Amino acid sequence: MKKILVIEDEPEMRRNLATILRMEHFHPLSAENGRVGVELARKEKPDVILCDVMMPELDGYGVIAELRANPATAAIPFIFLTAKGEKPDVRAGMNLGADDYLTKPVTKADLLAAIRSRLERAAQQAAEFKPNFESAKPLEEALGLSPRVAEVLLWMTQGKTNSEIATILGNSESTVKKQVLEIFEKLGVETRTAASLRAIEVLNSPAARRST
Repeated sequence: MKKILVIEDEPEMRRNLATILRMEHFHPLSAENGRVGVELARKEKPDVILCDVMMPELDGYGVIAELRANPATAAIPFIFLTAKGEKPDVRAGMNLGADDYLTKPVTKADLLAAIRSRLERAAQQAAEFKPNFESAKPLEEALGLSPRVAEVLLWMTQGKTNSEIATILGNSESTVKKQVLEIFEKLGVETRTAASLRAIEVLNSPAARRST
């Protein structure tokens, strides 16, 4: 049963959405404000998030910004629900990474169509997501890294710490730290997450997958 998180500060709206979802055999999760919604999303990893824009504690834009910044929740399909339908609001939401935008009061048909569309797209993306971690060669060629630095990035992308990478490659931890900084500078990023996302794009490419 797919979990749908509803982040909505209006009790009646929240109850109505949960009822619709339950009747359609989804498992609804409810949060009364943005801050609770973020914590629930991190804990439950829902399949889709429905989120109001104007809320206390943390508004919808703040919610999506926090979730997109966390690798564990960054890819969860996100649909904004709002009473505002002006184009600037739509554009602001999409710029932050929203997948869809529904104006309240939303019809049951439109709501379910949006949810099912996001679920289908997520399933398609999951099927297409098959990064090849067998070789660091694609990272050398695509990102212009030396063989040793590419190997560091390959292991970093698989969640290994500097200490673990040092053990795997037979290097000192201080050497690995320098190589990680070199990766950041070469890719123009500031975090391990950002570097890993760049690496995964390369390793998930058709060329990299063909090398298996």
